[in-house]
Amino acid sequence: FSPTFHMTTMQIKGKIERKGFGMGVWALVSEEGQTYELWNPPSDLCHPLETVLIEGTVQEEIMTIAMIGPVLKVNHFTILSS
Repeated sequence: FSPTFHMTTMQIKGKIERKGFGMGVWALVSEEGQTYELWNPPSDLCHPLETVLIEGTVQEEIMTIAMIGPVLKVNHFTILSS
């Protein structure tokens, strides 16, 4: 048996925040309030930002210790305001 994962590319607008405990993780909080854990984010997204537009892919096969929401791999991003 080999599980099949469906990876959907999406565009999400929101803000970058530090979440979790200990070392914490970087997250995208969408305008709708959904939190996505950023998977290995680019350094430009590793600080609080007020508004960004991220095109990414939810990584359904990945689970993390932070467990703050779906894991999002960043494919492309635009910083709209810092």
